[in-house]
Order: sequence, then C-alpha cells, then structure tokens
Amino acid sequence: MRRWFAVQLSIIVPTYNEAPNVGELVRRVAAATEGIDAEIVFVDDSSDATPDEVVRVAASAPLPVRLIHRARRRGGLGGAVLEGLEAAEADACLVMDGDLQHPPEEIPALWQRFRRGDVDVVVASRYVGGGTSGGLADRTRVLVSKASTGLTRAMFPIRLKDVSDPMTGFFLIDRRTVDTETLTPRGFKILLEILARRSLRVAEVPFDFATRHAGESKASVRQGVHFLTQLTALRFGKMSLFAVIGGLGALVNLAIMWGLTHAGVDYLVAAIIAAETTIIGNFLLQERFVFQDMTGAASGVWSRFAKSFAFNNAEALIRIPIIALMVETWHFSAVVAAAITLVFAFVLRFVFHSLVVYAPQRVGEVSPARHFLDELDAQAMSPGEL
Repeated sequence: MRRWFAVQLSIIVPTYNEAPNVGELVRRVAAATEGIDAEIVFVDDSSDATPDEVVRVAASAPLPVRLIHRARRRGGLGGAVLEGLEAAEADACLVMDGDLQHPPEEIPALWQRFRRGDVDVVVASRYVGGGTSGGLADRTRVLVSKASTGLTRAMFPIRLKDVSDPMTGFFLIDRRTVDTETLTPRGFKILLEILARRSLRVAEVPFDFATRHAGESKASVRQGVHFLTQLTALRFGKMSLFAVIGGLGALVNLAIMWGLTHAGVDYLVAAIIAAETTIIGNFLLQERFVFQDMTGAASGVWSRFAKSFAFNNAEALIRIPIIALMVETWHFSAVVAAAITLVFAFVLRFVFHSLVVYAPQRVGEVSPARHFLDELDAQAMSPGEL
C-alpha cells in the first residue's frame, strides 16, 4: 500500500464536465506514478456529475485524490490551475487536462527530467523531438494551433526562446518559482502567463497529443477571443488593451458615420449616433476585458456606467463642435476630422476611467496628488510590465 504522506508530486487536473474521463484518468495516473509519492488534485468547475464521480473514484483509488469544487469560476481554467497550485501538498506540481489528451504515461518522463534539479519547469511539447499534435480534431485546429504558437513566440522572443509549445496545458513546475500575485489569468493558457511574467529555466520533453477519451472539445471562438485578450494584455499592458478596444470602437464609429452620411443623414447627426453607440459598446468591452480586476473595489456597475457615459458624452459635446470647425472652416472630410479627434480623446478617456470610473471606494491615507500619479503609473503599465 502506498504511503499517503510526504507527497513528492501533486498532479493538478482542472476539470469542466469531464465525468466520463475521471475513472480512466485516475487509473492511468496511478499506474504511471508507481514508485512516486503522488496525489491528484481535481479543481472542478463542472455543472455535471464530475464532482460526484471524483468522490466515488477517490474512495478506492490507490493514491490520494482530492477535490476542490469551485462555486465561482474565477479566471477560467487558468484560475483553477492557480487554486490547485496553492492547495497542492508538494512543491513539484504537474498540470494536465482531464480529457486524457495529455497521456498520463508521459508523467514519468517529465518527473525524471525535473528531478535533475537544473530547471524550474518541464514542458510537454507537441512540437519538439518526436512530439505530435494528432489529437487536434482537424486541419483547421492544427493550423490555428501552430499559428497561435508562432504568434506567441514572436511576441515574446526572449522569454520563450527555449519553449516550442508555450500553448500546452501539460507541464511540471516548481510552484515556488510562481509569483501568483503577478498573475491575472483570463482563460486557459496559464503556462504562457507564467512564462511571460518571469524568466524561468525551461526544459522540454516530447509527447503525443492524444484524442479525447470521452466528451467533446471545449475549444470555441470565445476561447480564441480570451487568448487574444490575454496575449495583448501580457505583451502591451492595460493601457494598450484599452487602446485596442478604443481602436475597434473608433472603426465602428467611423463605419457608422460613413454609412449614415452616405444614406443622406446630416454628418452631425451621424456623428452623435455613432458616438452614443460606441460609448455603450466600449464600456461593455472595457468592463469585461480591461478593468475586470478593479470592479470588486470600485462602485457598482450602474454607477460605473453613469460615470463613463457622462464623461464620454461630455467629451463628445466638446469633440463634435471641433469636428464641425474642422469640416466647415478647415475643409477636412467628416471622417478624417472624427479620426483625428478620437486620437486625442483616447488619453483623456483612459485617465478618467482608470482614476475615476474604476477608482477604489476608499483611497486610504494618501494625498490626492500622490494617489493620482501612483494610480496613473500603475494602470498604464498593468498587467503588461514585464
């Protein structure tokens, strides 16, 4: 009988509706870790019977199996991994998916490479040595995977110079090297988040990405959006993510103006309609992707919307007469005039939203001037300061 103490290796398995896979995963992990004092920590966000299945399997498993069922799915899969790292018994933590596309039989290879003691993280890679990505559903997913990997490595050429597969969810890491305070997981690429934040010693071992044992893939367009959001925030920071959304809003603004003016609507009326539409759209996107980490300490959502809406309309009331001046007096086209004024409006919008709309309700014992400068610096650089 294996000893149920002095755990050497904690195996963290984030799950979402994986009930049919639990029993087979535990059986294969137990067989693969024979001779290693290991535990399995399921961090579960499921809405199906997965938690009940984990409890049932744990009762007869040959190694310790624990369950953390999260009532709130904060941070998605990446947040689940961080909770698993914090709850693990061992400092050596192996992360793998619950669908068996990460073969448990590869665990000894990662463990043996890690035990040499010269690296902080061992990455199981589909793109090194004899690794394969055969488990991807079709050629489209293979192409998307390789394109995403290439884009990611191009954006972090130094941090990822020794990593061929930063998108993998199969890796073994010394959790003492992970500064959880700097991580802001938005989705499912937690290894990328970890590697982009801090220089770590990395080794890779090849593995064959298998087909799912049961169930359906969770890949979706929404996950793709989460990935692009995460990548943008990591590389460029909060201010640039705000700029991306502002840029999209500007394009929508200009498109609405173009459509309405070509339909015979007066350009000032078109500018007002375009402004109101993009003000609301930008607020919703900023809530979800830029300032989501600040909403807990800020005022309520309707108060935030009122502040944002009032400021943007006040800004528009100033900007639209300027557009009129540029069109009527200086003979700019309406669209060009709008584009120029939107560029100048961006900085004012970011400062106001960072320091007013999403300001904590209690500032503390700091002078207003000092607080303003500190907050402006922090928000302009967070979370992309590398």
